[in-house]
Amino acid sequence: MENEEIRVRFAPSPTGKFHIGSARTALFNYLFAKKMGGKFILRIEDTDKERSSEEYTQDIINSLLWLGIGWDEGPQVGGEYGPYFQTQRLGSYKKFADKLLEDKKAYKCFCTAEELEAERTAQHAAKQAPKYSGKCRNLTPEQVAENEKAGKPFAIRFITQEKKVDFDDLIKGHISYDAGLIGDFTIVRSDGMPLFTFAVVVDDYEMKISHVLRGEEHLPNAAKHILIAEAMQIMPPQFGHMPLILNTDKTKMSKRKDPVSVTDDYRAKGYLPDALVNFIALLGWNNTDDQEIYSMKELIQEFQIERVGKSPSIFDREKLLWMNGLYIRHLTVGELASQAQNFITDKELEDKIMERPDFYLQAVALVQDRLKLLSEVQEMIKFFFFPQEYDAEVLIAKKSDKTRTALALKLAEEELAKLTKFSHDETESTLRAAAQVNELQAGEILWSVRAALSGSSASPGVFELLEVFGKDESLKRIATARTKLA
Repeated sequence: MENEEIRVRFAPSPTGKFHIGSARTALFNYLFAKKMGGKFILRIEDTDKERSSEEYTQDIINSLLWLGIGWDEGPQVGGEYGPYFQTQRLGSYKKFADKLLEDKKAYKCFCTAEELEAERTAQHAAKQAPKYSGKCRNLTPEQVAENEKAGKPFAIRFITQEKKVDFDDLIKGHISYDAGLIGDFTIVRSDGMPLFTFAVVVDDYEMKISHVLRGEEHLPNAAKHILIAEAMQIMPPQFGHMPLILNTDKTKMSKRKDPVSVTDDYRAKGYLPDALVNFIALLGWNNTDDQEIYSMKELIQEFQIERVGKSPSIFDREKLLWMNGLYIRHLTVGELASQAQNFITDKELEDKIMERPDFYLQAVALVQDRLKLLSEVQEMIKFFFFPQEYDAEVLIAKKSDKTRTALALKLAEEELAKLTKFSHDETESTLRAAAQVNELQAGEILWSVRAALSGSSASPGVFELLEVFGKDESLKRIATARTKLA
């Protein structure tokens, strides 16, 4: 590359919600740029007018900012090589398309959609690879002028020379394509809009992009981009194509069937951005050791494009849940309580939290180790504020029975009522002693009290619950449990 500065771009199309695959592409570009002391550029490829929308553009921007992937140039930031929306760069595309026409490296194609479809059908019947026949390539200037005079719409097609296109991919290694199999391809539609294949070459050149890192689904486009760059007499960027992301059953992730939207499927469900960044960084990239937990700063320090693998990576949602839980446990109680409030949708619970913020903090602290998602907080803390409905069987420990459980609750109520200090240590020694004296297993009395307080077979520890609830509320809930069991 002639450019001394490393300049990479993330260039999504705003035709759908920002998804996991795009997030990984953006992240790897960002890490590469920061590691190399270069620039990360955001460019919006919005020439598909029918499918592009401002809503999707905003979703891209919001998702990147949420993930902590900021850009050096692009929308809302600006830069000397803008504008950064393709629909605002149509003049540049026309200039280069006109030059290709003038240099006889492209031509006007007047074929109708019906004619092109008939060609494809005939090729399919003959078991031939589909490509344009090139029949408009040899139109005389007079025929072109006649078609234009008649008002026939035309696309612009690039003349593909029959040659080998070779390049060294930063990830895949040496790649060779037979350009003769491609055929003359369209670079500008009949409505004047450039196709992706052409527009990105112009944009990358004018924005001085040094490296293009993207998903391997774009690998076939690289040959076209190189051919166009050669025809325009410019140096193409270096390419690196990242492996596919697959589901655990080895099927390709689908935007329609799988949870892939960063906003709807991850942010809205309570994943932390740092956890998601950490997880997607490991989809295809690996360091030299077994380290799995990385901050963004560490990722920048450790990232090497040479360590991005060639094989598909597996999106293991269970591992992501584990990692998100790990990140949640590393939050302070205050940070967790603050972030969790965004997921409290129950109005009654919200009001109670506002009345008793200190109690809310205590409740959050007790469930923190059990959380995998921020969205789980609401269900996990409800019983602190509102006694829950439950079946009496929940009160009975394994290898116990109704009679022994009734005795356990009676003893717990009587002994706890005697305490003047209701601390963890006091309640523990009292309940364990009561079990021993009355020939109960400690687990029988502890299980029944915990279930009485929480209304569930799964909850924080009994002594922690007793301390947070306090004496009056604890005795009230144990009395309710005794009635329920009777």
